[in-house]
Amino acid sequence: MKILMFSWEFPPLISGGLAMACYGMVKALLAQGIKIDLVLPTREMVYFPLRQESDADTMPVVFLDPVQHSEYIIQKFETMQERLEYVGISTRPESYFQLSEVKNFLVSYRSKEYSESHNLAENELFDEMTTHLIGDEDLMKKVQEYTVRSERFAKELQYDLIHAHDWLTYPAGMLSRKISQKPLVVHIHATEFDRAGGPGDERIHKIEHAGMMYANLVIAVSQYTAQMIMSRYRIDTGKIRIVHNAFSMPEDAVYAKKRIFKGPTVLFLGRITLQKGPDYFLDVAARVLEQHPDARFIMAGTGDMARRLLRRSAELRLRNKFLFSGFLNRKQVERILRASDIYVLPSVSEPFGIAPLEAMAYGITAIISKQSGVAEVVNHAFKVDYWDVDLMADTINHLIEHPELCRKMGLDGKNEVNRIQWNEAAEKIRPLYSQVLAQYLKEQE
Repeated sequence: MKILMFSWEFPPLISGGLAMACYGMVKALLAQGIKIDLVLPTREMVYFPLRQESDADTMPVVFLDPVQHSEYIIQKFETMQERLEYVGISTRPESYFQLSEVKNFLVSYRSKEYSESHNLAENELFDEMTTHLIGDEDLMKKVQEYTVRSERFAKELQYDLIHAHDWLTYPAGMLSRKISQKPLVVHIHATEFDRAGGPGDERIHKIEHAGMMYANLVIAVSQYTAQMIMSRYRIDTGKIRIVHNAFSMPEDAVYAKKRIFKGPTVLFLGRITLQKGPDYFLDVAARVLEQHPDARFIMAGTGDMARRLLRRSAELRLRNKFLFSGFLNRKQVERILRASDIYVLPSVSEPFGIAPLEAMAYGITAIISKQSGVAEVVNHAFKVDYWDVDLMADTINHLIEHPELCRKMGLDGKNEVNRIQWNEAAEKIRPLYSQVLAQYLKEQE
């Protein structure tokens, strides 16, 4: 079975948890014999033919243009990073189609050219997607170009099924299904309600709705997310399946503790956005530092709330007891985890949350939001409502005052996370692929 997979992130293209989730999932699917042609937002028209587990790490490349591919294979690259930079694995595409071109292109696909079934409901959903795939913002332009480019992959590659991750790739998945008439599975890792902590961007809601309605099957990363898409998007429960994420540590990871500060260290690791509840973390820090001034709080990550929280930290006179690290690469993340004692995830709305699993894998005691999908799969973590700042502060104070309890909870959490493997998720996804494909083939008879 071969899958045409669309994802916005995949190592080394990382901006959030989606990259590591896709990596773990893909590697486990490859181990089960699934073949994957992976399409990422690259500068060049390339895809990544993944056939065995090691391909998820080496990332073999194929150009759609044979001439360009011939030029590529004679190139000499010193490192994998240099090779991937050649094909344009970048946070910014270097060219854009004009918005008018995107609109004209997508409107043309509302015609009967690829609509042999003449399914009115599907055509209306496709219209909904193309109507809302508008805007001059940098991110929206990237999504527009990615969608337009997907036409060639849909036409020129051979595959049995399409798998698209999150709204950024739903339009590409929908267009590919419209062109090929092959079944579409969409994976919902986070909704706009989660990211925005409220209504958010109406265009994205519409694209999410159209993508999930258009798909043959919707995979949600938690019961929390499944309930969200049923209640907010009115998606039929019959087409929703829950597959929890997992976490696999890199083989070269170093676990040994290496302290940065003498006192207890409390970590927030994630995007500094409304969804992740960083303002609650700051409130918790202020309360804990009143009783334990030797503690250190680290906010690792970037986001639109960073500047405001930096000012607030100064107003509260937290000084060097509350530190902002900025964006961290993988090695720096490892370093900060090895130095931490307690991890806090106060997310307002968290579909899953892989970062807590990573922290727990390092033996760090985790305090996680009850409003998170990861709370469904772990037992050895403290689960607190995101808004209950007093309880979070009391929990941290108790752990600081009872270091043996903190260490034991961390060790129990580490052992628990080591049992949560991606192969279990892959064992659930593979039969879902088979079911969708079998239903598709039955409908073709």
